[in-house]
Amino acid sequence: MNTSSSSTTELPQLAKIWQETIDWCPTESQQLQLQSLYTAVVAANQQLNLTRITEPTEFWEKHLWDSIAGVGELIKSPSALKVIDIGTGAGFPGLPLAIARTEWDLTLVDSTAKKVGFISSTAPKIGLTNVHPVVSRIEDVGQNKQHRHQYDLALIRAVAAVNVCAEYALPLVKIGGTAILYRGNWTQEEADGLELAVVKLGGEVSKIDRFNTPLSNSIRHCIYIHKIADTHPYYPRNVGIPTQKPLGLL
Repeated sequence: MNTSSSSTTELPQLAKIWQETIDWCPTESQQLQLQSLYTAVVAANQQLNLTRITEPTEFWEKHLWDSIAGVGELIKSPSALKVIDIGTGAGFPGLPLAIARTEWDLTLVDSTAKKVGFISSTAPKIGLTNVHPVVSRIEDVGQNKQHRHQYDLALIRAVAAVNVCAEYALPLVKIGGTAILYRGNWTQEEADGLELAVVKLGGEVSKIDRFNTPLSNSIRHCIYIHKIADTHPYYPRNVGIPTQKPLGLL
């Protein structure tokens, strides 16, 4: 674990890379917020074990750039979107996106209270008013009328197998909305299982975006699932069932 002093460790700015890779670049005030987020994560990490990624350049690429790059062209959309981040952990991708798009309304869900507590205390400290942290299992959130079919965009980053992620995400998305699954590598077996799962959930795979991270050249895939019909009330199934009996494998 990197235990460098949070008061002296600075993120790289890398404005040219931001602009060239995703055609977006943080303003000066947004850069300060990203720095404040990094400082808060490093400081809290010594007690809360939020992430193994604390070196500034690696943090920039794997937490900040990766979070924002994952939504693709939506980062430049003029729409004020209602977004849910599923299994947010220490707040990724939700917090960087809340900084990048202040007009988006973001609900960040995680089942670990200490991580949600970190988000709850950190968001206002770095000037965010568009973040709503929730402690819950996502299966329960998906059956809650306050959340079910309410979101324009659902994001889920490396939480479980892709068909499980689809069952977590699609019940939360309104018709016409999108779920984005952030992945590393991508296989034909995963693609086949996902296609079978999304049919049952009211979705269709609309795009698979393959790209490389700008510094380490690591492979990323973002799978875009368009919501075309309401999800049957049966889904998501009870806590634990989606991972025990994944859709597409039944």
